[in-house]
Formats: sequence, C-alpha cells, structure tokens
Amino acid sequence: MSSAEQHVLTASEYVVHHLTHLQSAKPKSIVDFSVINYDSLIFSILLGVVACFVLWRAARAATSGVPGRFQIAVEMLVEMVESQAKGIVHNANSRKLVAPLALVVFVWIFILNAMDLLPVDLLPAIWSSVYGATGHDAHHAYLRSVPTADLSVTMGLSVGVLLVCLVYNVKIKGVGGWVHELFSAPFGDHWALYPFNFMMQIIEFVAKTVSHGMRLFGNMYAGELIFLLIAMMGGAWSLSATGIGLAIGQIIAGSAWAIFHILIITLQAFVFMMLTLVYIGQAHDAH
Repeated sequence: MSSAEQHVLTASEYVVHHLTHLQSAKPKSIVDFSVINYDSLIFSILLGVVACFVLWRAARAATSGVPGRFQIAVEMLVEMVESQAKGIVHNANSRKLVAPLALVVFVWIFILNAMDLLPVDLLPAIWSSVYGATGHDAHHAYLRSVPTADLSVTMGLSVGVLLVCLVYNVKIKGVGGWVHELFSAPFGDHWALYPFNFMMQIIEFVAKTVSHGMRLFGNMYAGELIFLLIAMMGGAWSLSATGIGLAIGQIIAGSAWAIFHILIITLQAFVFMMLTLVYIGQAHDAH
C-alpha cells in the first residue's frame, strides 16, 4: 500500500477535499471562467432532466376522475405557483410563459438542494471506488453533489433570470420605452439627471442579480458544511474507538439537521422562485 493510500485525512483535509470540485483545471484565481466544474454541470443537467420528467409524468398521468396522491400533490404545487404568478405578474399573456417557468425553477432547485440530504461520503466514495482511488492525493476522486452549493451554478441561474427580465423589459415597453426609462428613472426626466439615473438602474440590475444567486449559494453552502462537520463526529469516534457519545451525537445531530434542512431546501427553492416572479413582474411595471 502506498503512502498516499495509508494517509489518513485530517479534519481540515477532509473538509477541503469534500469542498473541492471535480474540475477541468485548477483555478488560477478566485474568478476563473476557463475552469469548468464537471460535477456541478453533470448533476444540474441530470436533475434538470429528472425535474422535467416528474412534471411530464404528472401531466401524462393526469385524469379527470379521482386523482391519485401524486397527481394531487402536483396539482397543489401548480395551483400554488399559478396563484403567486397571478398576484405578481398581472399580464395574463406573460403568465402563459412565466408561470411554467417559475414551476420548473422551483422543482429544479428543490431537487438540486435535496442532494444535500444524501450522506456526504456516499457519492464521493462511489466515485473514488470507480477509479480505485484512495487517500488525499486522489485528485480525480473529488466530487461535490450539491450544485446549488456552487456559486457558478447559482449565479448562472440568477443571470438567466436577469436575461428573462431584460427580454420582458423590451417586449412590454419597447426598445425606446425601456431606454427612456433607463435614463429617466428614478430621479426624473431631465438631461442633467440622465447619468445618475442610468447608473442607479445598472446598480439595481447588478445588485438584484448578485443577491439572487448569492442568497441561494450561501444557504446551501452553509448547510453542506454543517453536514461535513456532523460527519466528522462519527469519523472521530471510529478512529479513536472511544467516546461513544460522539457516535450518538452524530446520529442525533445528523437527524435533527436533516429534518430542519428539509425546510431550508424547500424555503430556498420557494424564495428563488418568488424573486424570479417579482423581478419579472417589475419588468412589466413602468417607472
């Protein structure tokens, strides 16, 4: 057995290993757009397909007779999203696209968030066994299974919402009307105020987009980190073979946090969906 295989990860190495992505290359700076996080990309696409399949399966199995539990659950979800969209986006024609978009956003992000409920070592261990890799030097065994704990994913989602908002700004107000709004709001339609109005509009778009993505990322990253800390309680007990309280504490803390985290993953999906509706609704309003 090699020294890499004999090496036991310290607590800090364990956390760093689990928070490192399976990447196309090592980032050269904090922001490096040339690097692709393969794990986030693969899980996002696969779970996106799952979300679409679930909704398609519900639509295909829908019946006008006595509905099953699955159909009732999906119908309740659709009605909830539709009622929220109707209260925020007042354009009935726009809601034909916006409401289904909000539904897909909620279901997709909920499933992405739910990956945090899997045991933290389950998928990385499977991935490591595929390559026969062990030890802290097994760089190809890096794997993160919660895409929403990746800032590039959450910011990508928020930028997508921004693009939809820009499209609706132009569609509803026209190019000329939207350009006029960029320079005349919020301080007033006067040539001396045009630079300040435009600057404030750009700041508003950037702030909404950044906060939209950062909010989801921050909550899911913190949740993932707490699961890692709880997992280390069991690891400390198994390594020392003493302190049975650590093992019991891991079971209690892990169960309690998982139950509470169900609320968090649902709430964060709902908040992201609601902000999507709010921002698109604002695109319909004239200043």
